Amino acid sequence: MADNEKRTRRPNGTSSIYKGADGKWHGRVTIGVKDDGTPDRRHVERKTQAEVIKAVRELEKKRDAGAVPKAGQKWTVGKWLTHWIKEIVPGAVGENTYDGYEVAVRVHLVPGLGAHRLEKLEPEHLERFYKKMQANGSAAGTAHQAHRTVRVALGEAVRRGHLTRNVATIAKAPRLEEEEIEPYSVGEVQEILLEVGRRRHPARWVIALALGLRQGEVLGMKWSDVDLELGVIRLRRGRLRPKYAHGCGGDCGRKAGYCRQRVQIRRETKDTKSRAGRRPIPLPDELIKLFRKHREDQTREQADARQLWVDKDYVFASPTGEPLNPNTDYHEWKDILSVAGVREARLHDARHTAGTVLLLLKVPERIVMAIMGWSSASMAKRYQHVTDPMLQEVADKIGGLLWGRPAEAPDEAPEKAD
Repeated sequence: MADNEKRTRRPNGTSSIYKGADGKWHGRVTIGVKDDGTPDRRHVERKTQAEVIKAVRELEKKRDAGAVPKAGQKWTVGKWLTHWIKEIVPGAVGENTYDGYEVAVRVHLVPGLGAHRLEKLEPEHLERFYKKMQANGSAAGTAHQAHRTVRVALGEAVRRGHLTRNVATIAKAPRLEEEEIEPYSVGEVQEILLEVGRRRHPARWVIALALGLRQGEVLGMKWSDVDLELGVIRLRRGRLRPKYAHGCGGDCGRKAGYCRQRVQIRRETKDTKSRAGRRPIPLPDELIKLFRKHREDQTREQADARQLWVDKDYVFASPTGEPLNPNTDYHEWKDILSVAGVREARLHDARHTAGTVLLLLKVPERIVMAIMGWSSASMAKRYQHVTDPMLQEVADKIGGLLWGRPAEAPDEAPEKAD
């Protein structure tokens, strides 16, 4: 150790400045403590004493402001995103949220930005990347999902000290044009109803059009949630998209979902946590009849399946009692529209149709929100328990609109709840 270093050494934990044997001036600044418990001392070197003093003071200011990256591995964007999605995210978010993050990381972010040093990433890199995604055919929504994902991932890097700023909060997100939804007319609804009446599960599609239930809510519904005497469904859970692993060890050469020995590695449903999601839904008389007939049909299927039947209590199940696959359900919806000769629309658009129907009937706004499961901060105080008589009144109105049963609509909309 040089004599100059000995003469200028300060107590442990403070910065030191000295001239080394190489003729240069060196500075060492204590930033904190490393993972192994030893001091995290950062080194700077300059040609002159004045220059090194300036560099040390700047590093001390950054340290005091919490703007010095954590010591350790030098992350690239690709390595950090891969570590984040594999080691940090699982268990911290819901399955569907994880799937969205994972696809954005694997398909878009790592191939497009992975080679950048994490601390060298700039907002302009992200903005150019989003434009390139869309130029290569990605929808604005896909680019926006990539932006949301990298924003969350970089935010975690800042929180853990690997970054001093989140450049994704500075970058301009891809612009999303709000898609105008055109609900189905009553005539179109009736054409669809005629077609679903020929299907195995007519009630599954009727409740989508009349009550606006989400796909996951319908496919996750169990008979224990349905009270046909009262005419009410109590929503408690949603169906999750299946996720599989190879049962063959990967020897089949196919994707896990197509492996003949595939193993389900995701739970079938997820309980609804929000107050708006857990809600009672009224059943028009026509739907109650459909549900009764559907239960009779399912009882016969159970008898036909014999020992193959798995009693999981699902209202809409496979011929052996297993829950329906959301992807299969989606393709059946597309087939229904095609056969019925009705314009193309997403499965979720049926939900918008139901919401419009309820509002046109002048159903009080807070009841519409409770039935549809809408939630917002400004409306949260309006949620109240929806009593059974109120539910039945709404059910009668829906039945009158869709099936022609007379129903009196009030001349004036009731006052909104405070």
